[in-house]
Amino acid sequence: MLIISTVNKVIKWIVVAFFASTILSVVFFRFVPVFVSPLMMIRLVQQVKEGKELKMKHHWVAISNMSRSLPVAVVSSEDAFFYDHHGFDFEAIEKAVERNKKHPEKRRHGASTISQQTAKNVFLWPGRSWVRKGLEAYFTLLIELFWTKERIMEVYLNTIEMGDGIYGAEAVAREHFNTTAAELTKEQCALIAVTLPNPRRFSSKNPSPYIKKRQKKIMKEMSYWESMKKH
Repeated sequence: MLIISTVNKVIKWIVVAFFASTILSVVFFRFVPVFVSPLMMIRLVQQVKEGKELKMKHHWVAISNMSRSLPVAVVSSEDAFFYDHHGFDFEAIEKAVERNKKHPEKRRHGASTISQQTAKNVFLWPGRSWVRKGLEAYFTLLIELFWTKERIMEVYLNTIEMGDGIYGAEAVAREHFNTTAAELTKEQCALIAVTLPNPRRFSSKNPSPYIKKRQKKIMKEMSYWESMKKH
């Protein structure tokens, strides 16, 4: 009985410590810039293993110091209902599940929202395990609860991978366009946004014909989104 009681107490304190630490970390990053993420560290380790030169370009900037077109571009490309949902786009999830069932031989499609991607980027690691996806859902709920949509967008645009060893709007603006995040044009923002599903394969600096075609489509959607916002 004593052993069972001790085990129960240990489990209880582990659970309490988990919830306390995760909630406190989410509240902490509500106000403090995220200067480094798990993915950045993972990429550095990969570079060492592959014998490459270490590269991690990341410069935190407030969303007020970014081009106004950039949030519009990523919403148009990545998450059309970002400002309306509470972390999850269930309609998109259902469509992705059906598409993957019909075409299991093709690359699996996801339906991660900007909130989910932010939760993963800041608090977790890449992967498709159920444990990781469960933790992603948990942290998504937390940031939707404790952060504003503007803060989620700000953290997303500062931590998302935008090229090989390039993270965030300011870094990609400097590395790919020789400018700042604030001076990015609408065309450049659209170009960045369409590479985000796979920024190590698709380049906003040297866009392929496919990326240029996607850029034009996203720019049309951006114009539509901006016109709807005015009304």
